[in-house]
Amino acid sequence: MPHDFSDDELLRYSRHILLDEVGIEGQRKLADATALIIGVGGLGSPAALYLASAGVGHLMLADADTVELTNLQRQIVHRQDSLGLSKVDSARQTLAGINPQVRVEPMAQRLAGEALIEAVARADVVLDCSDNFPTRHAVNRACVAQGKPLVSGAAVRFDGQFAVFDTRVADSPCYRCLFPEEGEASDGPCATFGVFAPLVGIIGAMQAAEALKLLIGMPDIPLGKLVTLDLRSHNWRTLRFKRDTACPVCNASRG
Repeated sequence: MPHDFSDDELLRYSRHILLDEVGIEGQRKLADATALIIGVGGLGSPAALYLASAGVGHLMLADADTVELTNLQRQIVHRQDSLGLSKVDSARQTLAGINPQVRVEPMAQRLAGEALIEAVARADVVLDCSDNFPTRHAVNRACVAQGKPLVSGAAVRFDGQFAVFDTRVADSPCYRCLFPEEGEASDGPCATFGVFAPLVGIIGAMQAAEALKLLIGMPDIPLGKLVTLDLRSHNWRTLRFKRDTACPVCNASRG
């Protein structure tokens, strides 16, 4: 059944409801929605905070790691007293303090295989906030197979990027169309190359924004566009790309 808002909820979400593009029906869609966030680190932290505060009714958080001191420089969903906790339990505690009406489902594991397929199938939108290409490609394959929209982000040093993929839309590309799997292993973990703390906040917030737009059903989703940011010069670029008609992932799903 559609969500029936209490007076407190109407007050909490009033600034959203005032927006013509959202309104009460858009806010109800958020309340009835499920989002899967894969990786609750630098990107997943702001994404989770904004999705919870915006009123997405069910958040699934997947991450196998525990909170370490080095995380606290940028992973803003975690706190000093969370050191040693699993990241998903740490995030659940923080999100409960922001919006207790949101149901947070912690998944303290590195999703793969059938577990990944099952989690993606239960979601209305998937946010890939991981930090390696094998995971991104696995998540992409699951999203294509289950017909779920995917919001992908990445950040290292001072350089960030995000893109939205939705193969439910005719002729739209998937992640594999943009980044081939062959010859890739990693784009460089923060532990090796470092990362400027606000960068992950910016990219993670952009992922949350696009996820909310998808859930509400807003137009102008940037499909077929890779948005990049060089935070040294604050230079934004939008690179267009097309579906690869020979893509072994999304081409097969379209018959």
